[in-house]
Amino acid sequence: MKNSTDKYIGKLLDGRYEVIELIGSGGMANVYKALCHRLNRYDAVKIMRDETAANEEFRRRFRAESQAVAMLSHPNIVSVYDVSHSDDVEYIVMELIDGITLKEYLRQKGALDPSEALDFAIQIAKALEHAHGKGIIHRDIKPQNIMLLKDGMIKVADFGIASLQNDIEESNGETVGSVHYIAPEQARGAAPDARSDIYSLGIVMYEMLTGKLPYVGNSDVEVAVMHMNTQAVNPREIAPDVPEELERICLKAMDSDIDTRYQTAGELLDDLEQFKNQSLANHILEDTDSILIDDKPVEKPKKRKRGGKLAFKTGFLAVLIFIVVVFVFLYGYIIKDMFSDPVNVKVDNFVGRYYEDVINDKDNKQIYDFKVTFKVDLEHEYGIILSQTPEAGKDKTIGSKGDKIEIELICAAETVDDQKRLLKVPNIINLDKDEAISSIQDAGFRYSITQAPSDSITKGYVISTEPVAGAAADEDSEVKIVISTGPEIVMTQMPQLKGLTKDAAIAKIESSKLSVGTITTAESDLEAGTVIDQNVAAGTQVEEHTKINFTISSGSGG
Repeated sequence: MKNSTDKYIGKLLDGRYEVIELIGSGGMANVYKALCHRLNRYDAVKIMRDETAANEEFRRRFRAESQAVAMLSHPNIVSVYDVSHSDDVEYIVMELIDGITLKEYLRQKGALDPSEALDFAIQIAKALEHAHGKGIIHRDIKPQNIMLLKDGMIKVADFGIASLQNDIEESNGETVGSVHYIAPEQARGAAPDARSDIYSLGIVMYEMLTGKLPYVGNSDVEVAVMHMNTQAVNPREIAPDVPEELERICLKAMDSDIDTRYQTAGELLDDLEQFKNQSLANHILEDTDSILIDDKPVEKPKKRKRGGKLAFKTGFLAVLIFIVVVFVFLYGYIIKDMFSDPVNVKVDNFVGRYYEDVINDKDNKQIYDFKVTFKVDLEHEYGIILSQTPEAGKDKTIGSKGDKIEIELICAAETVDDQKRLLKVPNIINLDKDEAISSIQDAGFRYSITQAPSDSITKGYVISTEPVAGAAADEDSEVKIVISTGPEIVMTQMPQLKGLTKDAAIAKIESSKLSVGTITTAESDLEAGTVIDQNVAAGTQVEEHTKINFTISSGSGG
């Protein structure tokens, strides 16, 4: 999607982000792929369009909401790394996602298998639970704002600013797709809360399970009215293979009565995970001919005539129920990852290649967890891979939920001093200082601490590391941790306001990067409308954006 006429292509924002190419656009902003020169990492940079940036209210909301969302840190939420404005350019820096939207996926597949829809719903609910816990409402959950990665992971995008995008599109007379997912209270004009996000997720679940939207009309207004007054067709009437309990959860999430639907994302998540665990337990019991009691195989109970021993049947059933309950508990907290759908992989051949090329390859990172060691070998260049375990061509089975193949690479070193083990730097961005230090030490590194101001990272939390998260570094080498000191405090000089008119005083305050506070009036011999007093003396050094109060003359009272 390169555009040679785009004025941002090739531009270096804040001396840090080099804009490479346009990768997406919307009514509010364009999204670019950019190289962060400080961290040597590709990011996505969303730059507000010029016509949108001209609206001060949109600019203010864009900054405020983006900075709030930057505090979120969850694997199912697209990370916001930075929020900035310079040279009249408003932009946010985000995680660069390699995937497609859930909407695109639904167009390709139609209705999803209930197990896949359940997995996606659980991940979205986890994202909402985390954001709601931080006081942040998405306000526009829909498949277009949900990204699907190649490994099946879900990432929810545009927390906070999604509704701003819609406001801008509506103000430009454009049609937005959100009306199909809007909560009834939003359709009535009420302020959305966490339960509004839950309703929208319920609609997304309905679409995943049936391949259809519950409400479709000839206009946006007609669809909005349906959300408020119409009962959707039950999912099982469209897709009979949808389990009854999953249908119940979906319909409760999208209940038009805000007090009847799930009140928190945590409540919804509990029901989804309980259903998933119970379904798995039932499946295992149905497919198993015997069970273990005290390490001895016992036949599953057969149907007996009514004359059978009731006491034996009752006792055995109680034991069976106990085993199921224990299994569900253990599954939910310990062994659920053991039952991921298996994937067979042939181990690649890495011998003869440079280890840095191998371990930094994006595709390799998705499959392998590398351990790199060195040995002195003067016949090969430093860093050439001499051997690997397991060997190339070996068949390995991994789960589909993020499991990786552990592989050890033995590489050539030129001296004994080069014989070090390479370890992976952990991701500690947005962790507090103590937790970050503990994580770095546990990973096998030393650390040093520096501090820097940040408008987006809370004071006392990690801004960045060097080397960056995921990079390979020598065991016991130093990782530099940069801790936020909070927003940078910039001082400015208080101007003289006395004798100015009200409008001139306001302009003087704003041009000095201060804020207008309370304006009062008082009788004075000076001409009405003239500033006669100010709460901060002229020439005083004050923090930028400090509120300045002043008094203007109402004229002589005589």
